[in-house]
Amino acid sequence: MSAARSRTQAAAQRADGASPGTARQLGKTAVQILLKLAYPALILCAWRWDTPRYVGCMLFAILWLQRWAGSGPVASSLRRLSAIDWTVVGLLSCASAAIVLTNSELLLRLYPSLVNLGLLIAFGATLVRGPSMIEKFARLGNPDLPPGAVRHTRRVTQVWCGFFALNGAFSAYTALYWSRANWSLYNGAIAYGLIGVLLVAEVIWRYLVVLPRAARSEAA
Repeated sequence: MSAARSRTQAAAQRADGASPGTARQLGKTAVQILLKLAYPALILCAWRWDTPRYVGCMLFAILWLQRWAGSGPVASSLRRLSAIDWTVVGLLSCASAAIVLTNSELLLRLYPSLVNLGLLIAFGATLVRGPSMIEKFARLGNPDLPPGAVRHTRRVTQVWCGFFALNGAFSAYTALYWSRANWSLYNGAIAYGLIGVLLVAEVIWRYLVVLPRAARSEAA
């Protein structure tokens, strides 16, 4: 009876000890999700505010909170910024600061195209020096990528570079010629829908074409 009571008390203590840790982890996860959604939500709602300066302040805060508040291997890798990465962060920081100082709606409208330019620079630089950006992310889950997978991740990185170039150019067009509401809708919602379509298309292509082709090569 004493041994059973001891086991029950130990189990209760473990449950009590795990509860705060679980709550903290859930809190961190919620913060990370909110930060990921904060930028598109802010752009989607920006057309309702008549003071671009306030939006610029929030853009600056989101930029740095997203960099420091994350956890896990992806966030850790993002904290080890290269010179190119620092250039991109500096570009976006200067852009958001300029919005704050000038209260310019045009600069605010051009900010999403600058985000695409920054991503194009960051992804494109890895194609020049290697490893490619998608290869870096893939190696977080599988450090020993076969040569075929390395080639695939390089091609996927090239596709993303093309997307960022086209999306950035079209984003600049919406900034110059579209109404505030339509600009906000495209850059805060439609562009992210296109990103989702591209992600799903890459997964389908990988499982229907790339992996079967690699399996046939190994069998031969």
